[in-house]
Amino acid sequence: MANKPRGLGSEKKLLSRRRRFKWSQPLYKRKKRGLYWKSNPLGKSSQAKGIVLEKRQVEAKQPNSAMRKCVIVQLTKNSKKIRAFAPGNEAIKKIDEHDEVIVECIGGSRGRSKGDLPGTRWQVIKVNDQSLDALLKGKIEKGRK
Repeated sequence: MANKPRGLGSEKKLLSRRRRFKWSQPLYKRKKRGLYWKSNPLGKSSQAKGIVLEKRQVEAKQPNSAMRKCVIVQLTKNSKKIRAFAPGNEAIKKIDEHDEVIVECIGGSRGRSKGDLPGTRWQVIKVNDQSLDALLKGKIEKGRK
């Protein structure tokens, strides 16, 4: 059974051994190869602009039985289609098809989908350059594009 080298002058061997065995750790591999950024439709940016293609209801995972309101958005930067959650009570009524929206990551642990929404990792924050939160509170009216 081979043990680690010990003693004076063994640091080179220890460093090369550590460098080689780091690649057996899955999280290290993902980080070094940049797999998250290659698979993320937003790229390295935190927000992206897109056009609403359709409105859709998504069934929540067990044990909940709600119908969550989402929109299908086509990003303008790379034409990829994503499903974004419309947060807030009756927020889906403020969003129409062909509106210009800005989406951001919901967050959650490790940037995955949050709560009971399967595969939904983004949420709408602006509609036609106006805050969705302000629209829902009635502070501003929806503008035309």
